[in-house]
Amino acid sequence: MTPGKIFLTGIVLIALLGASPLQAGPIDSAKHPHPESAKAVHEAQHDVDHAWEVYHRAALGGTVASPALQADIEEHLHEARTLVTQAQEAAAQGDSREVKRLVSQVKAHTTKAIEGSKEQKK
Repeated sequence: MTPGKIFLTGIVLIALLGASPLQAGPIDSAKHPHPESAKAVHEAQHDVDHAWEVYHRAALGGTVASPALQADIEEHLHEARTLVTQAQEAAAQGDSREVKRLVSQVKAHTTKAIEGSKEQKK
């Protein structure tokens, strides 16, 4: 294994270990003051978790098409996480329109990350 691959593998493992506490757990939306918004945000969290899993499998398998694509995927994933946090705040404030807008953006970023993760090396 070359030093570059060892370094990349180490970075990916750090990302895996660092990402795990942020995974979406179960939700009791009945206890939330705005259950529909809470459910939408929770589903967006699961979308982000799934996109990270797809990306990690590709990165660990060495199938990400290029370092530039890898950086682009990571940017989409980080942006999606940031948007989920904003959506959580909007849900807490009862702003369902903002929740829908943010969840839509999360889905766009996770879709791009998953598509990029599935792009094969040439």
